[in-house]
Amino acid sequence: MPYYVYRVRPFAQLEQLAEFGAFPDASKHAKALRAAEAGDTAAGKVKVMFAESPTQAEDLLCQIREPGPSGDD
Repeated sequence: MPYYVYRVRPFAQLEQLAEFGAFPDASKHAKALRAAEAGDTAAGKVKVMFAESPTQAEDLLCQIREPGPSGDD
């Protein structure tokens, strides 16, 4: 399954930026985009998503996730 790099803006506005076959390449690309846009809050967040298709990646990005445990358990 490929890794997709997305820009996520408010109100679930998603823009697919790239697709990679391996996580290190996707991560490097996402980190470079984040560094280039440092301080620009209007640009949105850059996220990497592992999914079977762009449609599944967008569905996963729109899901509300429950927060993990806080602090030391």
